[in-house]
Amino acid sequence: MIEGQKPKQYDLEERTLQFAKQVVGFCRGLPKTVANGEIGKQLIRAATSVGANYIEASESLSKKDFLMRIKICRKEAKESGYWLKLVEMNKGDLHKESEVLLQESVELMKIFGAIVSKSQ
Repeated sequence: MIEGQKPKQYDLEERTLQFAKQVVGFCRGLPKTVANGEIGKQLIRAATSVGANYIEASESLSKKDFLMRIKICRKEAKESGYWLKLVEMNKGDLHKESEVLLQESVELMKIFGAIVSKSQ
């Protein structure tokens, strides 16, 4: 780190919002099939739920409520990865994008898992 420079702050609320936006954009570009339509709906629900539950956790009224919401965030990030693995797609840009999104879902799952571990 450069002297006098502050360490980079990670805004998890912004990160989960960006993840949700990227997933929605990704789903818009999927080939139009019945399977992709249904999987896309589930993927969007799971991915957008990560950030929504993180906001709820940030406003929690008790430690128990906070932990429950963070566990839901972790669960929804994991579910997002599941749906990303199921999407039918052509090779190329969509495949690369799904790999990036899958990696982000894994990283979010690990972050929320670490928060749960440190909070218990």
